[in-house]
Amino acid sequence: MYELNQVSERCYYIQSPAKIGLVRLEGGEDVCLIDSGNDKDAGRKVRQLLDANGWRLTAIYNTHSNADHIGGNKYLQAQTGCKVYAPGIECDMTRHTVLEPAFLYGGYPCKDLRHKFLMAQESDALPLTAEVLPEGFEMIPLPGHFFDMVGFRAPGDVVYLADCLSSRETLDKYQIGFIYDVGAYLDTLEKVKGMEAAMFVPAHAPAAESVRDLAQYNMDKVSEIAGRITDMCNQPMNFERILQKLFKDYGLAMNFEQYALVGSTVRSYLSWLKDTGRLTVRFEDSMLLWERA
Repeated sequence: MYELNQVSERCYYIQSPAKIGLVRLEGGEDVCLIDSGNDKDAGRKVRQLLDANGWRLTAIYNTHSNADHIGGNKYLQAQTGCKVYAPGIECDMTRHTVLEPAFLYGGYPCKDLRHKFLMAQESDALPLTAEVLPEGFEMIPLPGHFFDMVGFRAPGDVVYLADCLSSRETLDKYQIGFIYDVGAYLDTLEKVKGMEAAMFVPAHAPAAESVRDLAQYNMDKVSEIAGRITDMCNQPMNFERILQKLFKDYGLAMNFEQYALVGSTVRSYLSWLKDTGRLTVRFEDSMLLWERA
């Protein structure tokens, strides 16, 4: 873990629970990071790699604000003085990290949700725009998994894809990957299917020269889950019952963290299915019920 892997002349990734991109910049020993890992310990291990190679960190470009991608920001910023950038609403959530567990839970998060896996340390992030990127970088909008998530095409035609793809092994094990906006996520996967690059580096899947088949596998899993939810609602059903049936059908283990993560995702599926006309709602006995349209 935390091994440095080179994928082009200037592009690398650091193997970690969520891959960290590293790009050497033109004209010296300056480097930038794409994301920073899940906590202070990750930041410390990254700093050791930087020191061992004589590299100076100038900036961290966050793809989105999930805790496992911004957790090393605060430590690395304090140690190196580097700037931190994050796109759109992700910048606000990087600066005010309680927003992630609050959003997932739908209210003030109890202590069970206020931990480093869902709530990183806050960092002094600035808005990520095309103007602050290094020369040769292209920012790629990848919405769906989270609010304003982006990826990057870096020198050497290496594309860092953030969290828009899960590996087959992850999907087969956990079944329901986290999604904020199902419609936008499917659009992103369709776009990724058509991309070409010398190398793709997803955060949660192996680096590869092609990700077309994996993108389709992720799309197929979304269709499967959407179909399962729709079938459940042949009879009117409330949210808690839908969530319970999904956990039982897929053999998932319920705890507070999974209730928040999977529950938020299931609500997103329900919203998308309603907006696309496959589900409707009724209010009965002071309860919101979902049913097939």
